Amino acid sequence: MPTTPIAVVGAAIVRADGAVLCAERGHGPFSGLWEFPGGKVEQGETPEQALVREITEELRCTVEVGRALTSTPHDGGARPIVLTTYLCRLSEGEPSPTEHGQLRWLAPAELHTLDWAPADRPAARLLAAG
Repeated sequence: MPTTPIAVVGAAIVRADGAVLCAERGHGPFSGLWEFPGGKVEQGETPEQALVREITEELRCTVEVGRALTSTPHDGGARPIVLTTYLCRLSEGEPSPTEHGQLRWLAPAELHTLDWAPADRPAARLLAAG
């Protein structure tokens, strides 16, 4: 019987100047690779609620969730996932990492300079393309 993919959400947080927040994975699978911060959608949550919760936990700030940018299936871990990345903007606070090695704000044209986790690559390419 096929395993149901885990629903995961990511936040492509874009500042008013167009810079995008990039987060280096600090531990676990794909440690050292870059991602858009986020996490698993818990039972009873909408993807948007999960994203607000995850960003508050991981970055100690809050975001306003916009439209979905990409939805990417990935089968590189214990269970397959489907990562949906949303365009977001900061609504309160400044990002401060609690789980990531480091954070960087990059212009979209610079996103290609990072080594992205596989499931985040399509969203990074789309943002870089404008």
